[in-house]
Amino acid sequence: MFKLGLVALPLVALSSGLAGAAEVPYPAGYRDWHHVKSMVIGPGHGLYEAFGGIHHIYANAQAKAGYASGKFADGAVIVFDLLDTKSADGAIEEAGRKVVGVMHKDSKQYAATGGWGFEGFGAGDPNTRAITQAKAATACFECHLARRENDYVFSAARPWSQAPGNHQRAFETARWPC
Repeated sequence: MFKLGLVALPLVALSSGLAGAAEVPYPAGYRDWHHVKSMVIGPGHGLYEAFGGIHHIYANAQAKAGYASGKFADGAVIVFDLLDTKSADGAIEEAGRKVVGVMHKDSKQYAATGGWGFEGFGAGDPNTRAITQAKAATACFECHLARRENDYVFSAARPWSQAPGNHQRAFETARWPC
């Protein structure tokens, strides 16, 4: 009986820690943040059923610094904006928003899940919580454990120039077909 108590106690502590964690806030204005990268998961990919579509990853200032350093400080917020797709005339376009996934770093508040709070807002609606922090350990963190060495973050930033105005020069000199 004593051994069972030693095993059960951490499980109770973990579940009560998750249940008591604060809700992850909706990231208002995230599309004005730093755009980290985009990708498309299409049919045939192992994650297509759950995550098929166009992914845009956004980072607030603290998360952008975390991508550069490899360590995300409290206050870092990463947004995974997942959109459905539609195809026409050989082009893939964005369709309806499926979910706005959020990782919010607060090492004290979300200690049970590696310092990250996780939430998915169904169809991008701030009032439609698809995950809740109470389910974050199984719905999100179990997969993110594989990225422990990257502070539990799957995405990596595309290289970007730190030179002032460099992106503007590239934009101005690009040859656009239209």
